[in-house]
Amino acid sequence: MVKEMKLYEVLGVQPDATPEQLKKSYRKLALKYHPDKNPDDEEAAEKFKEISAAFEVLSDEKKRKIYDEHGMEGLKEGGPGGEFHSPFDIFDMFFGGGGRRRRGPNEKARGRDTVHQLKVTLEELYTGSTRKMALQKKIICPGCEGIGGKPGSVEKCGNCKGSGVDIKMRQIGPGMVQQIQQPCRECDQTGEKIKDKDRCRKCSGKKVIKDRKIIECHIVPGMKDGERITFQGEGDQAPEIEPGDIIVVLDEQEHHTFKRKGSNLHMKKNIELADALCGFRCNIDTLDARNLLVISEPGEVIDPTKMKRLTNEGMPGKYGNGDLIIEFSVNFPKDGWIQGDKLQQLEKLLPAREPVEITDLSEEVHLQEVPERGGNGGGYYRHQTSAGGYYEDEDEEGPGQGQGVQCQQS
Repeated sequence: MVKEMKLYEVLGVQPDATPEQLKKSYRKLALKYHPDKNPDDEEAAEKFKEISAAFEVLSDEKKRKIYDEHGMEGLKEGGPGGEFHSPFDIFDMFFGGGGRRRRGPNEKARGRDTVHQLKVTLEELYTGSTRKMALQKKIICPGCEGIGGKPGSVEKCGNCKGSGVDIKMRQIGPGMVQQIQQPCRECDQTGEKIKDKDRCRKCSGKKVIKDRKIIECHIVPGMKDGERITFQGEGDQAPEIEPGDIIVVLDEQEHHTFKRKGSNLHMKKNIELADALCGFRCNIDTLDARNLLVISEPGEVIDPTKMKRLTNEGMPGKYGNGDLIIEFSVNFPKDGWIQGDKLQQLEKLLPAREPVEITDLSEEVHLQEVPERGGNGGGYYRHQTSAGGYYEDEDEEGPGQGQGVQCQQS
């Protein structure tokens, strides 16, 4: 049992979630609520912070153990992880953003990487594909070449002295002064001012404009869910800033027939009892539009508790294809499908039964269907009463049995 569930609920996982499940949930939620995709949505920004903070704790084994045992109070009271990093740091670290390394004295500051999600089918990951994506990005304004106005029209903001931060001093008592720091409103934190008449008409003094960019994503056969395609230097542009990268994250969609596990593909196949005992033939359509005729030799018994494989029919990889693993399910006939002499003839064809010893103390009983399970999933069964209603019980006891409500006796 865990003390609190909030962080698990934020990521939409159960307390027993594996590290892989945590990563997959974080990746999808972080991409959905990232401020770049929701520029004017404050609720999405707060949700992004919550998701990042929850992942920072639950992805760290020590922090997760403290949280499970003592909750958020345990993290705050001296435990490791009481202070959280920036949500963008967590995001960049998880997606491989390269904008966090220290730069040299003559290097430009590097812009933030832009991450996009691309939904791909299992067929595309099997055969390979080229997908085009239309994206919005910021580029240096061609009208003013990133100046924001006419040459020489840009002036340093007199209110913040070009820092973009407005610092004010306020006396709160005798000999006590408080320093208040807030974004400069007069220059909108840019540290510069341009007269309205001198502003660039194309960018309105913002130095950058939005542009539509079409990129081609080349999906190599065998690529995996969550794998990244990086377009270096194709991120948003800004004056005196080195553009970041555009990172496309592949999001594999669920397939109706196959399920990928590593380099292998798994599928389920229903067969009849005659197929399981006497051999069969069936067709399987592959992800690259081929048709496989699967043959089970006569006399080869298909055991539903064991799986079969087709070699080299799995996902492509560096060292060859994986396998296609088939899990068979046998459809047994219904009660009374064969009677009389035919049943005796069938019994003679099947392997001999094991002899059963019957003694004088043997008590004859007959098999019955298991009652329907209740909806709580806790191992209870529903029993019908003589009045036509139902009661649920775990110990196979009816109403009035076991420990029920006791009446007070005088």
